[in-house]
Amino acid sequence: MRASALWHRFAFAMLAAALAGGALVLRPADLEAKIFDPQSFTLDNGLQVVVVTNRRAPIVTHMLWYRVGAADEAPGESGLAHFLEHLMFKGTKNLAPGEFSRIIAENGGVENAFTSYDYTAYFQTVARDRLEIVMRYEADRMTNLQLTDEIVDPERDVVLEERRSRVDNEPGAKLREMVNATLFLNHPYRVPVIGWEHEIRQLTTEGALAFYRRWYAPNNAILIVAGDVAAEDVLPLAEKYYGVIPRGDVPERRRVEEPPQNAARSVTLESPRVRQPSLSVTYQAPSYNRGDSQHAYALQVLDEIIGGGTTSRLYRALVVEQALAASAGSFYDASSFDLSTFGFHLSPRLGVEVDQLESALRTEIKRLLADGVSQEEVTAAQRRLEAVAVYARDNLSTGARVFGSALTTGGSVEGVEAWPEQIKAVTVDQVNEAAKAVLRDNGSVTAYLLPKPTT
Repeated sequence: MRASALWHRFAFAMLAAALAGGALVLRPADLEAKIFDPQSFTLDNGLQVVVVTNRRAPIVTHMLWYRVGAADEAPGESGLAHFLEHLMFKGTKNLAPGEFSRIIAENGGVENAFTSYDYTAYFQTVARDRLEIVMRYEADRMTNLQLTDEIVDPERDVVLEERRSRVDNEPGAKLREMVNATLFLNHPYRVPVIGWEHEIRQLTTEGALAFYRRWYAPNNAILIVAGDVAAEDVLPLAEKYYGVIPRGDVPERRRVEEPPQNAARSVTLESPRVRQPSLSVTYQAPSYNRGDSQHAYALQVLDEIIGGGTTSRLYRALVVEQALAASAGSFYDASSFDLSTFGFHLSPRLGVEVDQLESALRTEIKRLLADGVSQEEVTAAQRRLEAVAVYARDNLSTGARVFGSALTTGGSVEGVEAWPEQIKAVTVDQVNEAAKAVLRDNGSVTAYLLPKPTT
């Protein structure tokens, strides 16, 4: 299993039934725990809380997820969700800029945050007896953020430098931006999470505060606490610090629809910074929340069969048998609020031309579509994926990330726990149907990252 994809395998479908306000809601006693055996409840103000008990070490991870990300920005405001993530560390009515971070460090903890297209999350890992400190100050910045131009303007420069270092100076990252902008013709997934440079420069204090007031509210958030703690420990603290925050008037998430894909497209980037050429082919695909959810489970099995490591079809065919590729694999993430992507990535061996490797990849795709996968391949992939569920509890943060990703993209606690059964129920016919539905040339973008000799 590819470690970087581990927790993405679990972010799942089907909107949860509303939980009783303020009351502890446990899964039925006769329902066997499948992965994390969480407990969840919802406060009167709409904040959903999930507790994942893990007694492996006397520490806890506290994560606050908001159902808002880069795809919820207004046109012309690209990068605003990520910019606000930075500004959330700049102080409140009760804390000076940077003071929250200092308090976490002084108490032996670590913290960070991240923004995606569909969510923004803030997290801290501390000793279990420091949980109340974290809750107090995270709840404070949910409602008391204060910003001025003197604070905002320098941070905008920090974000611009982040874009220069992580995107503008990285050919692979630049190419990925162009792939997304080409694959999605209309949907906001075509715009980079960090934003376009010219639009980052135009972001303002007023715009950041307006975005904060629009989306940052307890009824638009999920609190997840994982580690050496139980629900009866978390509930009183959550009510004390988060429960007093009023509900917000949060708008419905409205995304434009993506039109039909009618033509294959390609993107090429040449750069003297590139030492190893690479090739990718990316397709639009359903997620758990959009399109055929059974395709989503089948695509996970297909991803494991075709590109899930050194035993996969692509690796055996192109790396081992034909000796054309230095690396070969596939990728798929079902945890999107809207459509997702399925694709292949390859790098040629020294002396092999990219077009030769592409031809071999196309041959493997045609063989897959013509002959399908076998029952033996499906069964082996299911066993490997089920093993991921078994080992998911080994990492303290995995459960918190799984539930956060799922609950911010239309999934449910029950859906996460039922994931092994959903994977186990996938049939050969479903995998083959999903492959034919998704792997269409007229819905693809082929990307080439190539060296460019310096002159």
